[in-house]
Amino acid sequence: MPQDTIHAHAVVDPNAVYSLGSSPGESQRLKRQADELALESETLLDRVRLRPGDSAIDLGCGPRGIIELLHDRVSPRGRVVGLDSDPAHVAMASELVASAGLDDVEVVQADARCTALPAGSFDLVHARTLLATVPQPMQVLAEMVRLTRPGGWVASLEPDAEHSIYYPHHKAFDRLRELFVVAFPRNGADPLIGRRLGQLYRLAGLEDVGLEARAAVYPPGHSRRTIAADLLRAMRPQLLALGAADEAELDSLDAAIRKHLDDPDLVVMPNLMFLAWGRKPSVR
Repeated sequence: MPQDTIHAHAVVDPNAVYSLGSSPGESQRLKRQADELALESETLLDRVRLRPGDSAIDLGCGPRGIIELLHDRVSPRGRVVGLDSDPAHVAMASELVASAGLDDVEVVQADARCTALPAGSFDLVHARTLLATVPQPMQVLAEMVRLTRPGGWVASLEPDAEHSIYYPHHKAFDRLRELFVVAFPRNGADPLIGRRLGQLYRLAGLEDVGLEARAAVYPPGHSRRTIAADLLRAMRPQLLALGAADEAELDSLDAAIRKHLDDPDLVVMPNLMFLAWGRKPSVR
């Protein structure tokens, strides 16, 4: 464990905040996402020039997040913290850390909006696909800035879901989009937050702000090719509770989408991904 062990007690019900809820299926999707978005995350870390001996925190790390990537960058003599509000994810991430022997990594349970961790503790404060999934993302961003030391970096990787390509088109994707618009933003989450990151970073007081967009096309067999169907499954409890669809329709829709995704001629570009980074002003 790190020499200076951190204790955080600001705990929140993840189902009340995180737009995709808490379920074993969602946890497995997040585990896969760590590999699926590794290239984009590596590129983002290149932009902030994280070095051995630095300290970094991954807010909303889920069961894995970028804990391993951060460990590789700051070792030796560095320090990494993974933070998540879901106790199941904290347990999974802690098991990963223990099994991999990552002695400089600690995992804590806390609310990313109010971590109760000391201000100015980290050279890098990172979040991936977190700001898009919570209400009032500026609360999280303000906490990210607070946790960053003067001269340190804030960085995030977030989607922008307005533009997607599923070609040749199938009407099942129209219905999926209708349901997504109903369930995902129900608590104030913003699936279009990617384009806003630069503006939000500057409003939070960051400087040297950078922004990049990536559009990935996923071939047959790639696990992220099914992201739309996977998100539909994750949102099933919310859709049923809202009365937006019943079990029979969701089963039929899931089957139709996955069958279409098996077509090798189908082009799948689910969304844009925005990489954003900014520096906290140094003390003058």
